[in-house]
Amino acid sequence: MTPLRTDRARKLRQSSGRAEERVWSALRGGRIDGHKFRRQHPIGPYVVDFACDRSRLIIEIDGGVHQLDEVMARDRKRQQALETSAGQ
Repeated sequence: MTPLRTDRARKLRQSSGRAEERVWSALRGGRIDGHKFRRQHPIGPYVVDFACDRSRLIIEIDGGVHQLDEVMARDRKRQQALETSAGQ
């Protein structure tokens, strides 16, 4: 993991919104059937909101900006890359 991605993940954790905080309070510490989640976790060139390595599950909390065409196109590309890397 590069220091740049680690720094970005740390900044994202520090500036998370209310929705992310609420989801994190439900996920943290293995509260859901013992599954441990990581918050703002770097995967490849991306930083995902929440990831459970054991289940190979990623949870993203998206706001209204994700309805914009250019953001939706970026999101599709990102999702495809993450799904492809998960299959390897």
